[in-house]
Amino acid sequence: MNKLPREFYNRDTLIVAQALLGQRLVREFEGRRLVCRITETEAYIGRRDRACHAYQYKRTPRTQTLFARPGTAYVYMIYGMYHCLNLVTEPEGEPAAVLLRGLEPEEGLEEMARLRYGLPLRELTAAQRKNWMNGPGKLCKALSLDRSFDGEDLLGDALYILPGERRGAIHSGPRVGVDYAGEDALLPWRFWL
Repeated sequence: MNKLPREFYNRDTLIVAQALLGQRLVREFEGRRLVCRITETEAYIGRRDRACHAYQYKRTPRTQTLFARPGTAYVYMIYGMYHCLNLVTEPEGEPAAVLLRGLEPEEGLEEMARLRYGLPLRELTAAQRKNWMNGPGKLCKALSLDRSFDGEDLLGDALYILPGERRGAIHSGPRVGVDYAGEDALLPWRFWL
């Protein structure tokens, strides 16, 4: 299967955030493929969104990647311990990205269970399976993604998106954890299946 092309990401961020639902994120890890279906996303648009790290085109060492060409991974750390994976969208120079909030594991489950919980798959409890990758920090841990992936080309060989199949309706609502953004916190820019 062919990776999603750069043109897929070089569109309006709200369109990309919805179009990513059902697609398959692939992480090449120690000679194995870890594959997950994307089930939840959030859009961030710097030119007008106070929840975006690059609101009003603010450039810092941390936000520089948001200005990269579309189809670039933007990985940052929150609370000093959790990594978050975003996919840069829109034309180069426009700070915008889609945060991956939820994934459903499909291939490489044994490895992802070990990375996330330090346990073999058969030992995971029902609660661990339910909460495996239902948050940006959780999915980065399960895929062993950290700041070293910041700036990674999503058309490369280490991390990429393959076409998938959307099952179910798309729902939308306010984003999570962005209360500091005032009225922008209420924008219905979180999408899930």
